[in-house]
Amino acid sequence: MNKEIILEIDNLDVSIEETTILKNLNLKINKGEIHAIMGRNGSGKSTFSKVIAGHPSYQINQGDILFKGESILELETEERSHLGIFLAFQYPIEIPGVSNEDFLRLAYNSKMKSQGKKELDPIEFFGHINDKLKIVDMDISFLSRNVNEGFSGGEKKRNEILQLALLDSDLAILDETDSGLDIDALRLISKGIKNLMTKDKAIILITHYQRLLDYIKPDFIHVMQKGKIVKTGDAELAKELEIKGYEWLN
Repeated sequence: MNKEIILEIDNLDVSIEETTILKNLNLKINKGEIHAIMGRNGSGKSTFSKVIAGHPSYQINQGDILFKGESILELETEERSHLGIFLAFQYPIEIPGVSNEDFLRLAYNSKMKSQGKKELDPIEFFGHINDKLKIVDMDISFLSRNVNEGFSGGEKKRNEILQLALLDSDLAILDETDSGLDIDALRLISKGIKNLMTKDKAIILITHYQRLLDYIKPDFIHVMQKGKIVKTGDAELAKELEIKGYEWLN
């Protein structure tokens, strides 16, 4: 049985302010797969995630990004999100004066509107979001707080996974979701991520460390250096990197 490709990166070159970051990058991700991308700081991991999400600061010099078989290069960030691409930031931003509930409801209704589906009023949405809160073990009081304002690192990351659960995205790109988390927070967030994974979805985990991969076992690990994928392996590759570092790949 042939697997269905959800994301294909074809010979992609990307630069910012005339500095090339990604070079001849190729990658295929099928539905039902979890891929981890590892590498040193500055290797291009975060650039990779932002380019897929449609960050406007980056220049595509050549190549293509196909999502569900269609090029998304000309699509705005919001359009890519509505199609089913989600990016969880390494450092989620605070939005003073905007409650979590209002922010999440507007995001959800924006996606529903783009798909011609029914938007939810505040009362309907409150019932809908309650079910999603359980996935990341968040108290209902989080909804009345301003977005990420005064949140701990773990709370910010849980809030990101709550957004992923609410939008029901097909491709989740998680940029260093494990950064700054203690063991309990990491375990909780990993459980939430795994609960959202289905045979029709895919996940890209961007991380420095093997500890996240102890909880979420990837099907493939890709190591990036200088904007290229220089090695691909299974989950055992992370353990090898933990012992040897990245020098042995040179």
